[in-house]
Amino acid sequence: MQEWRYIPYKKYSPAWNMAIDEAIMIAHREGKVPPTLRFYGWNPASLTIGYFQKVEKEVDREELYKRGLGFVRRMTGGRAVLHDQELTYSVVVSEGHPMIPSTVSESYRVISQGLVAGFQELGMDAYMSLPKKRPTMTSAACFDSPSDYELVLEGKKVAGSAQVRKHGIVLQHGSILLDLDIDLLFSVLRFPSERVRERLKASFTEKAVAINDLRSEKVTIKEVIAAFEKGFAKGMGIRLKKEALTPYEEELAHQLVEEKYGHDRWNLQR
Repeated sequence: MQEWRYIPYKKYSPAWNMAIDEAIMIAHREGKVPPTLRFYGWNPASLTIGYFQKVEKEVDREELYKRGLGFVRRMTGGRAVLHDQELTYSVVVSEGHPMIPSTVSESYRVISQGLVAGFQELGMDAYMSLPKKRPTMTSAACFDSPSDYELVLEGKKVAGSAQVRKHGIVLQHGSILLDLDIDLLFSVLRFPSERVRERLKASFTEKAVAINDLRSEKVTIKEVIAAFEKGFAKGMGIRLKKEALTPYEEELAHQLVEEKYGHDRWNLQR
């Protein structure tokens, strides 16, 4: 059983969260740190958008800031995610690692085994969505439809993930929802008309769900962290060793905040 580094849960600003994920990628590529699982949260609650999304077309920035939400562009693809009442995870590992398949879809499947086991620790029977044709009409929100091997509970998406491969390193990060404020999410996204907003919002409600929507007794973030710490270890067949970020990673992250994730030229580039 291989040992991976595990960085325990801590809340950061949106720029810092994305900078830390990239800093871990760089440090792992340089052989300075082992494969790493990190848990984190967001302060303040934040909207992230995928690398290819167009901000002016899809995000109401005035409403976003009026509501006190943070904002950052991810280096991964996918659609907008409201990070609020959730556990966010990231996995950083080499493409050449024996556990990681060559295709993005199949590597989702491997990492999702940890998510499935985490839900099982909570007594919830989540399963992976199978590869299928994408719907033609969806909103800019990530949870509007499950991608290959993402997590589904009672037919609705409960965990959304995105992946990027860069210089031989895989980064996959994703959201495990405790609660979901659909009204807040749809208030900060742009739509051609209010009629379209309401139609897609109703459709989204049928496709996405949070853990506490399905439980009579609500779970806390501490309970979810404990469940998925066990779940990733069990589901992926690894042993987790708790460690902190190295001084080198902290320095890299600070530089990435200053030069990239904290700047409009990155966040508003498209």
